[in-house]
Amino acid sequence: MSSFDCIPDHPSSSDLVKRLKSALEVGDENTVMDLICTEVKHVNATIELSNDDWMKKPEAQLPTSLVTGDLRNLKVLTDKYYEDVNLIFEISKNELEWQVKSQASFGLSGLWSLEYKRELTTPLCITASHGHAACVRHLLFWRADPNMAPGGRSALHEACEGGHTDCAELLLEHRASPNLLSDDGLAPLHLCTSQNTLGCAKLLVKYGAMVDLSSEDTQETPLHVAAKHGLYDHTLLYLRYGASVDRKNSQEETALSVTCGQAKEPEAQGSYLQVCRLLVLYGADVNTTDEEEKTPLHKACKNASHSLVQFLLQNKADVNAIDYNGAAPMSCALQTAAFKQQLRPHLTVQTLLNHGSQKIWPTAFGKVLRSCAAVPEIIEILFNSYSQVPFSDQWLEAIPEEVFQMYLPFYESFFMLSCTPRCLQHLCRCAIRKKFGSKCHYLIPLLPAPKPLQNYLLLEPEGILL
Repeated sequence: MSSFDCIPDHPSSSDLVKRLKSALEVGDENTVMDLICTEVKHVNATIELSNDDWMKKPEAQLPTSLVTGDLRNLKVLTDKYYEDVNLIFEISKNELEWQVKSQASFGLSGLWSLEYKRELTTPLCITASHGHAACVRHLLFWRADPNMAPGGRSALHEACEGGHTDCAELLLEHRASPNLLSDDGLAPLHLCTSQNTLGCAKLLVKYGAMVDLSSEDTQETPLHVAAKHGLYDHTLLYLRYGASVDRKNSQEETALSVTCGQAKEPEAQGSYLQVCRLLVLYGADVNTTDEEEKTPLHKACKNASHSLVQFLLQNKADVNAIDYNGAAPMSCALQTAAFKQQLRPHLTVQTLLNHGSQKIWPTAFGKVLRSCAAVPEIIEILFNSYSQVPFSDQWLEAIPEEVFQMYLPFYESFFMLSCTPRCLQHLCRCAIRKKFGSKCHYLIPLLPAPKPLQNYLLLEPEGILL
């Protein structure tokens, strides 16, 4: 491999690269062509040729046809310079940045080095990344190497990341390796991270992509990636091709654990629930633990994902599992409740108690008030899970004044009970719940009692304490 500095340094090179990137991201082909045709001469560009004739064409520059998909112009160029179909374009920018090296090569901490930013690519990578299938076909006809990856990624990586199915199919037909790892240790399947990449994923497994191939740094399989992004169809595809459902990554997480940890936004929880159902259907262990001994239930509770919590408990998740720090799922739910109010975290707390979660220690009620005062439904549910709780003079101080005023009727009723015994109805509720134990969620709805009374027994919050 040889190199030739065809254009001298110019102080505007960094700015030009940014402008080119910006234009490419929004698909502004006119701006791209204008910049390349009028200003690319200012970029400190090095073109490395994959043959010994590099000295013959020092004027070689990045053809606009690669970016814009101009097949006609590209044909003219390849007809004239057919031997340069695998040339490598390098743009070196006069900016230093810290680069992290692979953990697989340098241990857990990796290796950081200060290096100049560089961008390497080939005509095939450029056209594949933009989805120009006709140009990809033409370059492959002229024997472009589909496995060249001077910038760290091959053309197949680029096509799959962009969801360009036609390009991916052409590359695979021309023997692009579906298991080639990039410099980041990722196979093309690892880059199928959105719904529009499903076609690429199907092609990859059809051409022999290994569904259990782990990435170098995180040891994530394609199944982990699909689970992380809530991609049901991708998940089903990999499982049907024999993906190991309980394979663990570098943090000892299975795909199910990853899914429960990612279900954070309300609008996304439905897709993550679907993925969880599928994983469990294929035999995923609901009580698997990661490196911190956290189960999927711990993570679902932390995210206040009530639907996931219900599903896991229905599939025999351990409601009282303890992680490395001694925290149960209930603790995870309480720790984040104040930041998850839009997800109605009290439903998670209520469900845990109805499935037999251990109650918080009465003397710790002050800490719960301090962290969950802004979610009075949780205070009510926890308080009603006891027949009687001894009050503390410090409880009032634990509640911020503005929160106390915001929920004044509830907290007035709460502190009125400090010197008053609970009503007989509440004591009967506690007796029934004690009898049913961890089966409250199942047995109470079977009682021949009105629905409002069943809700009362299931600790449905009413907004006031009696």
